[in-house]
Amino acid sequence: MSVENIPVLVQELYAIVSKLEEYFPGRRFTPDGHLVGSIGEVLAAYHYGLDLLPASSKGHDATSRAGVMVQIKATQGKTVALRSEPQHLLVLKLLQSGEWEEVYNGPGALAWNRCGKMQKNGQRPIGTSKLATLMIEIDAEDRLPRVTM
Repeated sequence: MSVENIPVLVQELYAIVSKLEEYFPGRRFTPDGHLVGSIGEVLAAYHYGLDLLPASSKGHDATSRAGVMVQIKATQGKTVALRSEPQHLLVLKLLQSGEWEEVYNGPGALAWNRCGKMQKNGQRPIGTSKLATLMIEIDAEDRLPRVTM
């Protein structure tokens, strides 16, 4: 089993979600939380050549080959939330097809400074559309390079 199997497994997961929602109308069974986060971390590690830190490490999820600390966020929705300013931020959007899109890949400070106010849960939200707009400002040398396509 390898990361190349993730698209098929995610498709199977969404097929199960659809069946559950069909059987129990009015209930949502959207995959979220740790599941989406862990899928994003594994995809990021593979496609960007990152070394993952132990699960639930504070502030960052991985280190790049150049020694940059990276916070990885994965979402199916329109926002992500940060607890602190990361050195580098990588945001991936997971699609029901099992594929993914890079939403943001750049300096953490740029995103952190555009986040919303601190919420009661200690997180500051930022929309994926705002992150996509910020990506336009980021030079190629300030992005993590993809090691696989």
